[in-house]
Amino acid sequence: MNPLTLASRQHLRARALLLGDRLDLKGFKIADCLGTTPLTIEVDADGGLAVLFRYGVVVFFGVKTLDEVRFVETLKPLITNPYASPEIEELEIHSGKSALGVQSGAVSLDEISLEKVQVIADALSKSLVLALYEKKVAGEFDGIEPLAQELAARGKVSADSRTLLAKIGNMLLIEHRMVGRAEIGDKPEVLWEFSHLGGLYASLEDEFELPERQAALDRKLKLISNTAQTLTDILDNKQLHKLEWYVIGLIFFEIVLNLSELARQHLF
Repeated sequence: MNPLTLASRQHLRARALLLGDRLDLKGFKIADCLGTTPLTIEVDADGGLAVLFRYGVVVFFGVKTLDEVRFVETLKPLITNPYASPEIEELEIHSGKSALGVQSGAVSLDEISLEKVQVIADALSKSLVLALYEKKVAGEFDGIEPLAQELAARGKVSADSRTLLAKIGNMLLIEHRMVGRAEIGDKPEVLWEFSHLGGLYASLEDEFELPERQAALDRKLKLISNTAQTLTDILDNKQLHKLEWYVIGLIFFEIVLNLSELARQHLF
């Protein structure tokens, strides 16, 4: 689908899938792409498009379900840690509208163009990534809360340091993927060339609540990480105290042995 074909379309369905942790996009030739930031290619003979992101998301525009399935099959060798049940989000796009904006899961545009499709794909993909990490963090949050309650009630925790350090590692990994790969807080690169589309992206940000969801996720990540770190420090101090008592015991044992040896020498 070239830009002229895009402009002639009155309606498109955007369907985004989060397939795995990462997509290796190096195998796609630039000559075969409609765009590279983000990577945009034709999928079928009917002019359907796919916009691909290295953090594991592909967004289809005007692609039939069967063609989607076939295309995803071709991507499987490029997916790192594929998900058994991918996250999915859909959006309807209508052109020929005088009132532009985003409302109730639909985008109204004056006309559909390649750069507008790329902006929409960027927002959809980030919403999907946030949805996945919101679920993961919610699970970690549910797991760390009983430990904090146990500490408050009993003054100790039953979890070991390895478990708590694993939780800290998971939080750091999510932060790395959000900031390093998905770049949730960054504007799409296509806006550098088409700055007039900033309003469209702002409307999409509002519709999907991207800044608010990222801020809430950041707060939960920090809270879980800080709680796990505090519990780990408590366990480490507990182990240190045990070690100190072991050392004291060894010293006392050595003193007893020395006294016994002196008493034996004195008797004989």
